[in-house]
Amino acid sequence: MAAMSRAAEIASSTYGSLLPMSESKSRQLLIKVMVGADAPERCSQGFTVAAVAAASGVGVSLWLTGEAAWFALPGRAEEFVLEHAAPLADLLSGILAAGSVTVCTQCAQRRGIGPEDLIPGIRIAGAAVFVEEAIQPGVQALTY
Repeated sequence: MAAMSRAAEIASSTYGSLLPMSESKSRQLLIKVMVGADAPERCSQGFTVAAVAAASGVGVSLWLTGEAAWFALPGRAEEFVLEHAAPLADLLSGILAAGSVTVCTQCAQRRGIGPEDLIPGIRIAGAAVFVEEAIQPGVQALTY
């Protein structure tokens, strides 16, 4: 919970206040981040939205695809730096504490990433699982 609180504190101080808990419990966010250091602002926005939602009590499933898949490896989020943005490693910790993080199967395979390479708690799954999550009642999908 400490990691979640730290991520929430960083994200909310940078990007605004959190949602009232009563408004968040029935909603779920499915967030796909498809970029990494190649589009740092978009990448940071996706992680920030996921962390703020998770800290607000919204169910969050974060999917890392494309270049974002690298952030599922230990130490990679710590290497990401964007001026005036919350540290990606802190955001990822908060998301993992309160939600789920998944790496796209094909994206992992293209990069030679296996389950043994991932940060504990992160999984690899394919399009069928993504679609299953996306079509659940009350789910809002966002792509960055």
